[in-house]
Amino acid sequence: MAEADRSPRAYVPPLVQLPDAYWRSLNYFSLYRLIVAGFFLIVAIFYGGTPSFGSQDIRLFRGVSVAYLATAFAFLWSVNYVRRTFNLQLTAQVIADVVALTLLMYSSGGASSGIGVMIFVVLAGAGLVGQGRMTLFYAAIATMAALIEQAHHVIHFGRDSGDFFRTGLTSIGFFGTAIIARLLARRVVANEALARQRGIELANQLQINQRVIRDMQDGVLVVDSRGRIRQHNPQAEVLFDVRPGEGADVATFSVALAEQFVRWSAQPVEVETTIRVPGSNKTIRARMLPPGEGGDALIYLEDLGRIQAQAQHLKLAALGRLTANLAHEIRNPLSAISHAAELLVDEPDAGARRRLIGMIGDNSARLNRLVGEVLELGRRDRAQPEPIRMSVFLRQFIDEYAIHDESAIRRVSVSADADLIVVFDRTHLHRVLWNLIFNALRHCSDLPAAVTLASSRSTDPGQVELHVVDDGPGIDESLRGQVFEPFFTTQGSGTGLGLYIARELCEANGAHLDLLDNAPGAHFRITARGQA
Repeated sequence: MAEADRSPRAYVPPLVQLPDAYWRSLNYFSLYRLIVAGFFLIVAIFYGGTPSFGSQDIRLFRGVSVAYLATAFAFLWSVNYVRRTFNLQLTAQVIADVVALTLLMYSSGGASSGIGVMIFVVLAGAGLVGQGRMTLFYAAIATMAALIEQAHHVIHFGRDSGDFFRTGLTSIGFFGTAIIARLLARRVVANEALARQRGIELANQLQINQRVIRDMQDGVLVVDSRGRIRQHNPQAEVLFDVRPGEGADVATFSVALAEQFVRWSAQPVEVETTIRVPGSNKTIRARMLPPGEGGDALIYLEDLGRIQAQAQHLKLAALGRLTANLAHEIRNPLSAISHAAELLVDEPDAGARRRLIGMIGDNSARLNRLVGEVLELGRRDRAQPEPIRMSVFLRQFIDEYAIHDESAIRRVSVSADADLIVVFDRTHLHRVLWNLIFNALRHCSDLPAAVTLASSRSTDPGQVELHVVDDGPGIDESLRGQVFEPFFTTQGSGTGLGLYIARELCEANGAHLDLLDNAPGAHFRITARGQA
């Protein structure tokens, strides 16, 4: 017995719970049957024996009408209180309909009574309500019933056998109706499933949007065409220090904002405006977006005080890092100068004294360069862009640089279109190119055209590119992310501010300085605004 308990049992799959839409459709189908059965019973009582109803066998007509009505009540009760075995219930109902309507048609004289048309309605309803290929089975049952009814008439009442042709056409109609109804049902079910899925996705999206709006640091107001608040987030209440209730409008948050909203509604385009909150003296920037298809407008609210405080915090943090690095860079040469001065006091040897004096001079020059480059950062906000013809400027720049390094005439190759014009501060561009060419000449070979200085039009409309490429070893992959950081240098005598200042000056002129892949040496690109 114990062995039998441990034996594997047959797997019984769980019942698939059909959506309520199926049972609701079957309920409507049952109500239709109840109405039809009640109609036939009323006809049997008051109009029995007429040419269309019970003319051949009134007793059978009345008996079938009573049984059909009782069966209709039973089916309606089963659909509402016994929601199991959907296909079995639907099949039983269709068979009962076909049998009842066939018997009513027989007792009324056959197909000429017109009752057989009701079978088309049954098959169409079964195709729309049901699922799967059972609709063809229902059509087959209706065909068999119609053929049996016609055969009985031919055998017992001597009807013309040619009536079978009409019955055959009717049977074809049964199958056609069943197939069309099934195809329509599949489409309806697919659309319903799609609508249900879209509804779920929409509900999820609305929930996500509500959470995003609720957690935003900026205030958000959703306003209808009459100025009533449809939705808002807690930050909007904090900015205006209000607790609006149901039916609140824009004036509940700010009277000044409401007045501007009324004026803006006359011509709704995206605009920004500032308002002051009484009491707290907060300055709020309101950005109004025109209404969409739903007719609701969006108002984004930003606390300008908070934005300015964040910007000030970032500036102070950047200034702190720069000051710390600057102090570190100044301390080294100062220490060297102080140490050399102490040794110079007690040094009797003339040669050693000259070396110490040279050390003091070198470190003083380094401090002077450091201070000068830091001063360059203060000039970045005083940019005065002007149109510069690149072919002329680059030639003059190389001639000027050759005073500092004569090899630049031979080692730097210049290429620029004659009509290429860039909009840049002339002094800033000179400083940027000086830093880039200085680094390129320091790392390139001594061959002619070891450094390429070329300008061209960018693929972006209205932009000009200036490339500086050398044939040196290039920049190691591990150092590429640090080349623009202040005080980063691989040379002992460098300050590490050259590329940092170059990038800052480019940004002050609305340009960008980028480090591209080695080609084969370091490859820098300046992208600036051009002029047609």
